[in-house]
Amino acid sequence: MAGGSFAALSCLLLAVALLAATAVGETKETHLRVFWHDVVSGGPNVSTVAQVAQGPASNASATGFGSVMVIDDPLTEGPDLTSRLLGHAQGTYVSAGKDSLSLMMAMNFVFVGGAYNGSSLAILGANPAERRVREMAVVGGTGAFRFARGYCAATTRWFNATTGDAIVEYNLYVRHD
Repeated sequence: MAGGSFAALSCLLLAVALLAATAVGETKETHLRVFWHDVVSGGPNVSTVAQVAQGPASNASATGFGSVMVIDDPLTEGPDLTSRLLGHAQGTYVSAGKDSLSLMMAMNFVFVGGAYNGSSLAILGANPAERRVREMAVVGGTGAFRFARGYCAATTRWFNATTGDAIVEYNLYVRHD
């Protein structure tokens, strides 16, 4: 009888521990929409993009294959650059497609206002820019987005082929603590 009571008590304690662990690590889901402004034109005081490297054939390539860009792009609430600033996309993208415009993105969305002020999301992945909608992984976060994971869907809203300037809508779907 004592062995049965011990087993029942052990099962009860295990169940309580599992419930407590589940309550502490409750996952939230957040959907964010931001507009990413990649300003290539305008000179050093206006541009948010700087080319820091290129391959031997980058200039001869239709896709700029081998070019490496560093960005500090505004993230706004609406598609207009003058709409409310939510943060900055800071990181790099590399022209990684020889035959099609495909970028390798590695950037942090660093939020500077509102409920997510001081928080960030890390985004990593291929961005085949010729597709209407591209998905990239959300691989981490800080602040309100600790333990973040998820994905973002990027849709180009405006692109100037002459200057390279672009406005891209990012819809982020994130699970976090």
